[in-house]
Amino acid sequence: MEAYPAKAQGMGGRQVRTGKEYGQIFDHHFVEFHYGNGAVLNSQCRHQKGTMSKVDELLIGTKGKVFCSEARITDTKGKVIYQFDKSKENQPYQTEHDELFEAIAKGEYKFQDAERGAKSTMTSILGRMATYSGQVVEWDKAINSPLSIMPASYDFNAVPPVLPDGDGFYPIAVPGVTKYF
Repeated sequence: MEAYPAKAQGMGGRQVRTGKEYGQIFDHHFVEFHYGNGAVLNSQCRHQKGTMSKVDELLIGTKGKVFCSEARITDTKGKVIYQFDKSKENQPYQTEHDELFEAIAKGEYKFQDAERGAKSTMTSILGRMATYSGQVVEWDKAINSPLSIMPASYDFNAVPPVLPDGDGFYPIAVPGVTKYF
């Protein structure tokens, strides 16, 4: 699979998390990332009481599918190629830290993930731009966007680039209205 998607399209909104305490975040998203080699990654989340709540990813590639929440990989005909044994305890975030700290203690530098981390973060930003705007957003256009969400200076007293209004509410993106370009 390529290192980053060529484009993203998505949908999302705010229906139940509308109070000041939720800031600007939507309570549901669905993003479809398209890669230049034909692979597609679907990512979704929904945080609404009384509904099927799902935070998951499905990767559809040229040779099969990866079902992230099920820890399963299948070929294009549905034959299971790999299935993680869920009876085993699995704490992936702890495991990755354990392996990183062990490598550092041994003086090994096999984890050179800065570029992968940057592209992963930008993929998330791309998805958010697609769901918040309701538009198809291309990687190259997004990466070269003049949009900046950083403070003017890095200081504990720096003023954030977006502030709440007099009633304490932040501006909310509106799909079809919010523009990034």
